[in-house]
Amino acid sequence: MTDWVFRLIDATGYVGVFLLMFLETVFPPIPSEVIMPVAGLRAAQGPLGLPGVIAAGTTGAMVGNFFWYLLARVIGMDRFHPFIDRHGRWLTMDWGDVQKAERLFGRFGGAVVGVGRVLPTVRSVVSIPAGLLHMRLRSFLIWSTVGTALWSAGLAIAGYLLGRRFERIEEIVGPLSTAIIATIVLTYGYRQLTWRRRHPR
Repeated sequence: MTDWVFRLIDATGYVGVFLLMFLETVFPPIPSEVIMPVAGLRAAQGPLGLPGVIAAGTTGAMVGNFFWYLLARVIGMDRFHPFIDRHGRWLTMDWGDVQKAERLFGRFGGAVVGVGRVLPTVRSVVSIPAGLLHMRLRSFLIWSTVGTALWSAGLAIAGYLLGRRFERIEEIVGPLSTAIIATIVLTYGYRQLTWRRRHPR
């Protein structure tokens, strides 16, 4: 996988970094934990510049983020309401939970999106609730860009400094990703076991 990323970035430069990060956000075939360190390594070796790599990766990811936000916003809460009523048991939420989330995004949406962008797994899906709950576009773009830039820069700088020793990056990011996924799975299992409709339709 890493060799293929090297070849694509070597052949297309910043455009390749942009496309890979866009695809990783829309349909993640290759994780950003591979893409950006490879791009950072190439910046260290000279063909690319580190600021350009960070900008290309951030822009590609942001186009993908905006795609999911826009799609969720087009679907809208009116279409989502019947879905929740029918399938809330499996989502472990009812409409009252959605309304609570809407109030939370109204007050702290920027912080939720900004922090979500630097968390493995969460960063790829936080655009969906932001779009469904009609988070203000300006706030979404600002906070998403800040979080995405920090994530892209951190990985690119790690690749720049560590060279081909990608396992050092994986030693940090890998356990964090696993812990977040395990927390999500355990929380979902607990809510399935204890779920009941807490609010009337």
